[in-house]
Amino acid sequence: MSKQPNQFESAVVVIPALNEERSIGLVLKDLPRVGRVIVVDNGSHDTTAEIARELGATVVFEPQRGYGAACLAGLRETIRICENEQPVEVVAFVDADYSDHVHLLPLVIQPILDDKFDFVIGSRMTGERERGAMPPQAVIGNRLACFFMRMFFGARYTDLGPMRAIRHTSLQQIGMVDQNFGWTIEMQIKAKKHQLRTTEISVPYRRRVGVSKISGTISGTLKAGTKILYSIWHYR
Repeated sequence: MSKQPNQFESAVVVIPALNEERSIGLVLKDLPRVGRVIVVDNGSHDTTAEIARELGATVVFEPQRGYGAACLAGLRETIRICENEQPVEVVAFVDADYSDHVHLLPLVIQPILDDKFDFVIGSRMTGERERGAMPPQAVIGNRLACFFMRMFFGARYTDLGPMRAIRHTSLQQIGMVDQNFGWTIEMQIKAKKHQLRTTEISVPYRRRVGVSKISGTISGTLKAGTKILYSIWHYR
């Protein structure tokens, strides 16, 4: 039997993960077939890395804690793949907690492969959200961040959604640097500043497996909110 062609062969998916052994397998099993899946273990004390490796993902270890630090480690691995193994056209990001409906990832990848856009965000705010999937502080924080991005940068976003895809060359062009809570908003602000062709796609969102390390704690919520506001002011 001939091998079926992989229409997303040039796409790499980066999944930052910290102690997500209960959910990482669910995420990887639901992912559509892509060129490479990179799970960045951000200092887990459980079997997240082992499960990911058993399911065929490339596992990269990033001991420096932080969502942005993990994403940057995944980007470095993507560059290595592109230079030494296979071309990479699109880099997609999803969370490891099974809150994203990752089987819908083609919705955010395909517009880039079709050369219609350079950057696509899956918007949870315009999609259908399971009750309790986003706590009130997360909803309010997203709305405020998007309001300020529109006010200061003229950027019309509805969400800082974690499920997103960007052209690999565009990702290198904008020069991401944030190592923690400001990663998503930095990408969106810089996409506007660099005049990337950007759109949002409505996506559903479910309750995550386990407790959120950001919106699930008071300290995480405060740190994330502070960093997002700082990022807006800094890039303004």
